[in-house]
Amino acid sequence: MIAGTAAILILIVLAIFHIYWAIGGKAAKDIAVPSLNGRPVLKPTAFATALVAAGLLAISALLALRVGWLNLAALPAKGLFVQIGAWLTAAVFALRAIGDFRYVGFFKAIREGRFARLDTFAYSPLCAGLALLIGISLIT
Repeated sequence: MIAGTAAILILIVLAIFHIYWAIGGKAAKDIAVPSLNGRPVLKPTAFATALVAAGLLAISALLALRVGWLNLAALPAKGLFVQIGAWLTAAVFALRAIGDFRYVGFFKAIREGRFARLDTFAYSPLCAGLALLIGISLIT
């Protein structure tokens, strides 16, 4: 339950950041997307950023079901939907940590710039940690 709770709290904090950016917040936005030669390679819209926030909140709700924070009769905590959803989520975070072999992840080719450094030392380890926490919450 501790691993699941930690993952839920981290996901909620990440969702709050994305909501902040979606409504126009600028702080730390420049280091939240990969860049090449000082120019962002992605220009996420407010809608896309809000979708990421919604996804993070949905994942945290799924984990809340799993650890018993939420109780929905239609979705039992150890039900197939919850189990598959959580395993897929752990896999997505693990894949994000590994990366696209170009701009993000431990195996990225572009290693210059603030985003790349933060990705190596914070973002990718965070994703790997989330994958691990979610996985642990599923086997306990």
